[in-house]
Amino acid sequence: MKTLTAIIYPGETKRWLAAYNPETGTTTPGKTVEKALKNLKEATSLFLEEQDLPDRPGAILTTFQLEHA
Repeated sequence: MKTLTAIIYPGETKRWLAAYNPETGTTTPGKTVEKALKNLKEATSLFLEEQDLPDRPGAILTTFQLEHA
């Protein structure tokens, strides 16, 4: 079993969520956090059936501020 990262954020219309996995680059939509994560797991699993997991370290998630945003 491999632990991967999921980043979930509002989509452009804010009616859907986008789920992103930085280790593979897979991204999927979902109307709820649960659905977005379920879709991401499925998409990432399908991706890994075709390709090996890229040799990257685990993602680090943090925030930062900009003075003029």
